[in-house]
Amino acid sequence: MAFIFEKTKIPGVVIIQPQVFGDSRGYFMETFKKTDYAAAGIDKEFVQDNESSSTKGVLRGLHFQKNHTQGKLVRVTRGEVFDVAVDVRPGSETYGQWEGVILSSEKKNMFYIPEGFAHGFLVLSDTAEFVYKCTDVYDPSSEGGIPWNDQTVAVDWPKLDVPYKTSEKDEKHESFATQDFSWAAKWL
Repeated sequence: MAFIFEKTKIPGVVIIQPQVFGDSRGYFMETFKKTDYAAAGIDKEFVQDNESSSTKGVLRGLHFQKNHTQGKLVRVTRGEVFDVAVDVRPGSETYGQWEGVILSSEKKNMFYIPEGFAHGFLVLSDTAEFVYKCTDVYDPSSEGGIPWNDQTVAVDWPKLDVPYKTSEKDEKHESFATQDFSWAAKWL
């Protein structure tokens, strides 16, 4: 197998380390192989690929979609980010809990976030390029979010030497405690 799949404290959320083959010319690695992922319990069809570029201190999230709910396979191709998944599935033993991992182009690690989770990341390096595969299409009419600094979820974001930079939209999300996440229960 070309990957090491590391389970986290939240079932279904997985840290993935690909096998990297390198020499003086550079490196090669597989980032996705359906049979290996399926054998590890990630038997998903990915239908959309996305990429973003951000500068140090940019904090995106915590986002989700109520309809066209997306599972995401995320990685960093340049730089370093702190990536977070928050369980929003009512009835889950880990409802309201979060898992975070530092993803970097140096480590080449990846993070799988299943459907029924909010997702966000903070850029730790001067710049970062972030790429991800999604199990459903982007649907702006059903997007939602949780404040990055929500007191109920209480993500322990890394401290930086620059202020966090968030979008105006991300500053307007309702608190975790006041939202109806019944749409996510089907992902248990």
